[in-house]
Amino acid sequence: MKFGVHVSIAGSLAKAVLRAKAIRCDTFQIFTRNPRSWIAKELTDEMATAFKREVNESGIYPIFSHMPYLPNIASQEEPIYKKSLQSLEDELIRCDALSIPYTIIHLGSAKNAPKSDGLKTFIKGIDSVFDKKEFKCGLLLENTAGKEGKLGSLLEDLYEIISKSKFPHKIGICFDTCHAFASGYDIRSSIVLGEILDEIDEQIGLEKLKIIHCNDSVFDLGSGRDRHEHIGMGKIGIEGFKHLLSEKRLRSVPFICETPVDYRRNDRSQLEILRCLLAEIEKVAY
Repeated sequence: MKFGVHVSIAGSLAKAVLRAKAIRCDTFQIFTRNPRSWIAKELTDEMATAFKREVNESGIYPIFSHMPYLPNIASQEEPIYKKSLQSLEDELIRCDALSIPYTIIHLGSAKNAPKSDGLKTFIKGIDSVFDKKEFKCGLLLENTAGKEGKLGSLLEDLYEIISKSKFPHKIGICFDTCHAFASGYDIRSSIVLGEILDEIDEQIGLEKLKIIHCNDSVFDLGSGRDRHEHIGMGKIGIEGFKHLLSEKRLRSVPFICETPVDYRRNDRSQLEILRCLLAEIEKVAY
């Protein structure tokens, strides 16, 4: 199995690879730009070449990009919607230049409009971007932490987007454990986890599941609140993650942690926890 974390690009994109290598990532995720701004620094050929050189030398793969926080492709407000589409197009261009195979996106919000309107707007938006050119980078839809009415809180929302898009071959899923738990999916149960994977396989094919965001949850099951916690220190708990790591159908899916870095645990220790759990599971199995 491949384990990694979200890595800072402070200093340069190439330095992110060095950070990932230093903490023994098998895979990692980055923002390719400032996630809290609509304006991105230019990605020069030199920057892209340096990043790809470090990736090739590290042997770390795959790399994932995460879209910035501001874009909202489900928005019913035209100015925000248009800026969001431009942001997605720019990110796909950047990922192609960096040879990053996937970028991860939140579905956003339609605010007071019906959820169905938000889904229609989102589908229309991503299709308009993919209509423009043949991007190599694919788009991964991330499930959301929220109550049933929130866009993306149900996996059915992701299935609908993929099934109704003109470009289903360009779209996959990022499954966030904390978000799923907050939305009422009790992944502490191996039975429930198995049912989720069965459903994904039946609806869109399990090959569409490209990454697990491996995060524990500060808040209880079905809270609708998104707060990531260290693996085993939250409400999902060690046993929940043992079920995830024991599931044979997830063995080829990269696990990326987006957990806090604080006095209790750093990123390297987070990865060691996952590897120790996996080793324990494999020891029992054999």
